Order: sequence, then C-alpha cells, then structure tokens
Amino acid sequence: MPKKYITTAIDYPNAAPHMGHVLEKVLADVCARWFRLSGYDTRFQIGTDEHGVKNQRTAAKEGVSPKELVDRNVPLFKDLYDKLNISYDYFVRTTDQEVHFPTVIELWKKLKEAGMLEKRDYTALYCSGCERFITNKELVDGKCSDHQKAPEEVTEENWFFLLSKDSKWLKKLLTEKNGYEIVPTFRRQETLSLIEQGLEDISFSRPKSSLDWGIPVPDDEDQTMYVWCDALTNYISPLGYLTKKEDKTYWDDAEVTHVIGKDIARFHALYWPSMLKNAGVKTPDKLLVHGFLTSEGQKMSKSLGNVVVPSEVVDKYGVDPLRFYLSHEVPVGRDGDFSWDRMQKMYDSKLRNDIGNLLNRVLVLIGKDENKVSVPENPEIIEDAWQRYEEKMNNFELSEALQIVCSFVSACNAYIDKKKPWGLEGEDKSSVLGVLVECLRHIGLMLLPFVPDTAQRMNNQLGVPYADKMLENSFVIEDKKNWGSQKGWKEAGKPEILFKDLEK
Repeated sequence: MPKKYITTAIDYPNAAPHMGHVLEKVLADVCARWFRLSGYDTRFQIGTDEHGVKNQRTAAKEGVSPKELVDRNVPLFKDLYDKLNISYDYFVRTTDQEVHFPTVIELWKKLKEAGMLEKRDYTALYCSGCERFITNKELVDGKCSDHQKAPEEVTEENWFFLLSKDSKWLKKLLTEKNGYEIVPTFRRQETLSLIEQGLEDISFSRPKSSLDWGIPVPDDEDQTMYVWCDALTNYISPLGYLTKKEDKTYWDDAEVTHVIGKDIARFHALYWPSMLKNAGVKTPDKLLVHGFLTSEGQKMSKSLGNVVVPSEVVDKYGVDPLRFYLSHEVPVGRDGDFSWDRMQKMYDSKLRNDIGNLLNRVLVLIGKDENKVSVPENPEIIEDAWQRYEEKMNNFELSEALQIVCSFVSACNAYIDKKKPWGLEGEDKSSVLGVLVECLRHIGLMLLPFVPDTAQRMNNQLGVPYADKMLENSFVIEDKKNWGSQKGWKEAGKPEILFKDLEK
C-alpha cells in the first residue's frame, strides 16, 4: 500500500494554544483524513517544541522550572486537539530523552563529520520571539516585524551550520521536477528570492550561560543546541532515524508533506533539507505553507483585546462548525480572518439551513413512505462533482473543494424545490427521493475529511450500511463513490437535528 507521512510544525508551549495553532492542525488533519480515505497508509504527526530561550524566560518569570512549565502547558495542546478530532498518530515532545534526543545527537555528529559545523565568535541582533539572529534589513522601525520588539545585541561564541555552501543545491532542489515542492507555488518564489539575496550561515548553538534548557552539544559541554537541530529533527526522531531503532518506512518509503506557517517557511524550505542532505537522509517531498489568521481584520493581540480563544468558539458552535469555517474561509497559502458575525452567518446558512434542513426534509418525506430507499439510475452530475472535488483535494485546494460540496448541496435544495416530491405519488415520488437520498450519501462522503462527526451522523440518519465504520482509519471511499454502489441499502433511518438553532 502506498504511504503518506504528514506533519505540522511543533507548537511552542510557553502559553495556551491559539487559533493559529488550530488553523494549522485542522488543515493538516483534513489532508491526513483525505489521504486515508484515498487508500494511503498514512502517518500523521504533531507535537511540541519545548526547549529554548522563550520557555526558559517564561518559566523564570513564573518562578517555576522550564520542565514544570512545559509539563503544565503541553496537555492544553493535546486536550484541545483531541477535542477538535485531530486524527494524529503520534505526538512528539522534544524533551523526550528516549525518543527525541538520540536522533538529534546523531544528526549533529553527522553534520560535524560532513564539515558543515564550525565554531565562531559572533555579534548580532537576536530576537527572542523568533528565537533567531536577525539582520537590520529585517527590522521595521528598529523592531522585529513579527513580534514588534527591538532585538538585543548579543556577542557570543556559537557553532554555525554552513548553509551558504548549499545555495546552488537548494535552488536546484526547489525547482527541479521531482524535488521539494512548495505549495502554493507563489510561496516557492519567496524562498527562491532568499537564495538570490545570498544565504548566510546560521547559528546552531548558544552558550550554556545563555541557554541551558536544551540538548547539550556532543563533545562541547559549554554549548547547548539551538532550535534548528533540536526542533526540526522532530520529524524523524520518532522514527528512530540514525539510531539502532531506525524505521524508514514512513520517510524513505512515503511521500512526506510538512504543513507549516509562512513565518517559518524559510527554515523548512532551506535549513531542513540542507541538514538532511548533509546527514545522508532523504529530503521531504512537499512543503504546504499556510497564512496567518486575523480577528475581525486585525492581527490578534492581547493588547487589542481581540484574541479568539478556540474553546470559546467550540463551546458556542461545536467542533465541526469551527473546522468547517476554517476550511471554507481560509484558502491554503493565504491569510484568513475569523469573524464572529461571519461564523454565525455561515453556521445558519451553510450548515443549519443548507445541509441540516436538506437532510431533515428528505428523511421526513421518506419517513412518510415507510423509510424505503430506492436509488434510480446514475445522474451524470455525481461523476463530475467527484472529479472536480478530488482534483481540488489532491492539489491541496481545500477551500475550493469544500465550496464544490456546498454547491452540490445548493443544487440538491434547488432540485427538491423544483420537483416538489411532497406532491408526487408512486414511482415519481420514489425516484425523486431516491436521487436526493443518494446525493446526501455522497455529500456525507465529501464532507468526511472536513467535518467527520457531522458526516457520520448524516450517514447514520440515512441508514447507510457503512456509516458506523466511517471514522476508522481503514475506511476508504474508492468503492463507495459510485452512484448506487450500496445495493443492500433499502431503508433510511430517523431524522435528528444536525445543527441546533442557537437562538432558541
């Protein structure tokens, strides 16, 4: 069976998770679910980035140890993702000395053996928010554009990774046909422009006096590994790479896709493949880059009081409506906006009225006909809908794919209004209702990657034979997307409210 391996950026647990974390995890989860539904043996990994200066400083301010800080905050991420039905297979923690440390240490040794690490005295501007040294040209009014803070000037002795050596190789990797594909394509051009400007070597360690919360540098007890070798290696450390526990199944034998935000694209597009190449490890296949999420058109900020707390959205609307909103409203690669007003309107129109009421109307009408299901011959519309939907899903155009489903739902609502089955009798009525109930079965399949619980509830109400198995990782759609494929489906179930009226 062909394999897929999909990962997200690992989250920094110096505070509770925010909507940006949710956007990324939902995006990756939709992809992972689609891979599984398409018949791929899929591994989906997420986790937390627990070392570094930010956690060390946050812990000091709170009067706790860094370990106490991360051990307290990591469950906040896991609990939220479990609540959101993020179907990850493995959750990696970079403080895991048994799973993570060994690969990181061996990778460092490999890079040193390859002549890619060099110790230097260094004076530069350091942004603790980015956890990296930055240049003057990256500043806006003397401040980091991402964190709105002035960097501090730091002079210290560090190990450097000689990234500049790989400029030509990286350019080739990012442009050749079977190289490292950046999605969407305009994000690739941004990365290539960085190469054209000239790549600089990157700081790979910090003195222990500045950073002691991290993995020690092999054979140099005065230095602590910096974020790059530690954090980026999370993608292969749970596979036991470069150790005696090495299992290459989901790296060498799989198509590897990293899902990350645009603010860390350069690290995944440039630093990471260069590290892997010099360690003799296969480079990833795809880099899926998403944008930022604003609140009511503004950057989310505690000072502005516009931070959207994920649990508050879930408490009001439910898990699937939030997943639906993020998937529908934020095209992959572009920035998106969370608006409470837009969320309410989408809940009422797309979910409660279009999908929920369609299902309820059809099931009520079938109920008056002893719940009998009789699917007529195949309308061509279903083949066209599946073809367009699959093309969008396979190209990571998830928002467009979901809009195809919404258009399909609208077409069904128009069909029932046109045919008026409540005024028909006999074969005419049975045929119209058969078309509608079969269309709803297909809508349920198409919605499954986006709103899994809703999709299963729809099919349970429809009485579809496979409904109880829809959330299993082994469930595939190939033999189910053909019109009339469920020959044993003769009876529908009872209607229940799919999306409640929040005003009542």
